[in-house]
Amino acid sequence: MNHKLLTTRLDEQLVRGAVELETTQYGVLPHRLPAWARAQTNDGQLAMAEAQPSGVRLAFRTAATEIELDVLPTKVAYAGAPAMPDGLYDLLVDGRLTAQASAPGGNVLTIDLATGSADLTPGSPTTVTFAELPEGDKNVEIWLPHRERTELVALRTNAPVEPQPDHGRKIWLHHGSSISHGSNADSPTATWPALAAARGNVELVNLGFGGGALLDPFTARTMRDLPADLISVKIGINLVNSDLMRQRAFGPAVHGFLDTIRDGHPDTPLLVVSAIYCPIHEDTPGPGAPDFRDGKVSFRATGDPTEPGKLTLTYIREALAEITAIRAKTDPNLGYLDGRDLYGEADFAVHPLPDQLHPDSATHRLIADRFASHPFLTTQPA
Repeated sequence: MNHKLLTTRLDEQLVRGAVELETTQYGVLPHRLPAWARAQTNDGQLAMAEAQPSGVRLAFRTAATEIELDVLPTKVAYAGAPAMPDGLYDLLVDGRLTAQASAPGGNVLTIDLATGSADLTPGSPTTVTFAELPEGDKNVEIWLPHRERTELVALRTNAPVEPQPDHGRKIWLHHGSSISHGSNADSPTATWPALAAARGNVELVNLGFGGGALLDPFTARTMRDLPADLISVKIGINLVNSDLMRQRAFGPAVHGFLDTIRDGHPDTPLLVVSAIYCPIHEDTPGPGAPDFRDGKVSFRATGDPTEPGKLTLTYIREALAEITAIRAKTDPNLGYLDGRDLYGEADFAVHPLPDQLHPDSATHRLIADRFASHPFLTTQPA
């Protein structure tokens, strides 16, 4: 490779899908929640998830055929479980997946799911390399690994880089759980929101947080303040498997979350989406718990279905349908989508959830195809 490369500053002009860039010892760290919101919670799970750059990508125009990206990844390992493969960096040229690479080394955060403890083993920055790219001017996107916190250290190319021009695409702002975050998808452009965004030709801002779709007021305020032409919120599974609230609190919390979004986006198309089919929590409440039998991580529901007031997916879907129907009487731009229309009981028989909770890449594609065919993405005026 030619090492006489140009270095380009990494900033908001080149980084898309992030809410904020934090300056660090090594470079910049993309965040999907702003600093003021992060300061309002001490939840380590959410802190980890929002700094994992699902949907975050570098976007620029260049004639470069050689690209080097220095990064400091933080990889997650689970005590007692097999090591996870390194995350992938997806490089797109003019919208087409052209190359993939991973970043060896970096930090390792080891989490004990049984106790909730976490231990960080520090590492060093490393380089992701892409070579022999097509000649000529082109739009390049590098999507960052959706499950690896990634500090961006330096970008080097063998031709100048400039920000991509405005393509006039609508901004789709989405919030959801680990399934929206990307769960078991093979790569960052294989998550269902990324696939649906590509199908719908929209700019994705993905606020899908593993374990973090909990109707937090600071998340609603973040969405209120971000630019958006389309907004969707996927509600249900984390409220059940965290056993966070009871039925009495659920309805007012949903109304409050939607009210806050509407404070900043009174007329923007807003779609409320309930959970996809998940047998362990359809009628059994949380908390959910990890299961390490057979050397694999799986999940089970541990709640008591007879305990009054507990949340289940069946209850939440019925409540969300009722809430959105009431609100839609005065909010014509509000819609509801039953998550089982994206992935239902019949789909589970063909594409079971490998760990009883998260879909695999094939199921992400199935969900994306169905979501992209929904009027939310297909019938919006230009």
